[in-house]
Amino acid sequence: MVLLFPLRPPKSPEQRDIAIMEMALKEARKAWAAEEVPVGALVVRGNQLLGRGANEVEALKDATAHAEMLALSQAFAASGEKRLVDAELYCTLEPCIQCTGALLHARIKRVVYGAADPKFGGIESLVRLLELPGLNHRMQAKGGVLAAECAQLLQEFFRRKREAAKGEKQGPPS
Repeated sequence: MVLLFPLRPPKSPEQRDIAIMEMALKEARKAWAAEEVPVGALVVRGNQLLGRGANEVEALKDATAHAEMLALSQAFAASGEKRLVDAELYCTLEPCIQCTGALLHARIKRVVYGAADPKFGGIESLVRLLELPGLNHRMQAKGGVLAAECAQLLQEFFRRKREAAKGEKQGPPS
């Protein structure tokens, strides 16, 4: 396990959320560099990084290889636990229905995300899975952290994909 802030922790919870989301954006840029949809995710507990992930749907030929799922798998392996009680997941895009279900099963305490996902969002945009009655686990959610940066990365990726389809190809922005 890696310490998130080995020298000095952020001064406020908001600064902590921003700092960790910036790390998730680095994972998203790795996904772009691998020609994947640029989504990145981190699982943290306290000051420890338990897992990280970047989309690998294309590389693995697996529709379930979302950044959140890969970060969760890594966190389970690192912690040796089957539940990630008191852990948080940070993701550059609102978790989809699949990933939100996995977060609930993992007993994640809190999910923090950047951009909303109107097509597949499982927290607020398409459906509100966390509000379903009868769930045996309640998870906190906070959206909109670095939302503009997260959305811009996705928009630029798809804009460049459309251009590439017309014959132009470019790499990820720095």
